[in-house]
Amino acid sequence: MNPYVNMGVGALLGTVFVLMSVSIASEGIFHSEAPEKEGFAIVAAEGAAEGGEEAAGAGEAAVTPIATLLASADAGAGEAVFKKCQACHSGEKGGPNKVGPDLWDIVNRPVGAHEGFSYSAGMKTFAEGGKVWDFDHLNHFLMAPKKYVAGTAMGFAGLKKDDERANLIAYLRTLSDNPAPLPSPSAEGAAATPPAAAEGAAPAAPAQ
Repeated sequence: MNPYVNMGVGALLGTVFVLMSVSIASEGIFHSEAPEKEGFAIVAAEGAAEGGEEAAGAGEAAVTPIATLLASADAGAGEAVFKKCQACHSGEKGGPNKVGPDLWDIVNRPVGAHEGFSYSAGMKTFAEGGKVWDFDHLNHFLMAPKKYVAGTAMGFAGLKKDDERANLIAYLRTLSDNPAPLPSPSAEGAAATPPAAAEGAAPAAPAQ
């Protein structure tokens, strides 16, 4: 056999032997056993997550009562806010329907009932039961339209600021020959009184 071949094979075998020796020695020096007990374990706190969701839901549900907001609302400022609505709505008496219905006399008007306007299926469903656009419904709807009325075709994102929303509602109230009376915070609080606390009191009149 060629001596150069012998030398090459020998060098290769020598290299392999050295690498194996280093690997075995390293394993013996640096090997460590897995601990019998973990120092700490990170576990997803499912309960905490659920609690967070409940807290978020509670935050969403905590809408400031509209009577409280309207007590300090400015209809003049609301007229400026209404400019955001004018691309889709008119506010004149006998005004035309645009992308959305005319908003004249909107307060306490039956939901989904303006003549000549084709409402979405979502709004028709929401209207069931004889709902009217009272101050409370307007407050919730204008804050988050698509969340409050599932399936509505209204693309407006909503007014998150309480004062801005209240100002707009105060202005919408003026779009009428006979503006609806403002709700009083005391009456709103009484409506929220549990039945047990109002025992003996006369039953409240149903919403019109």
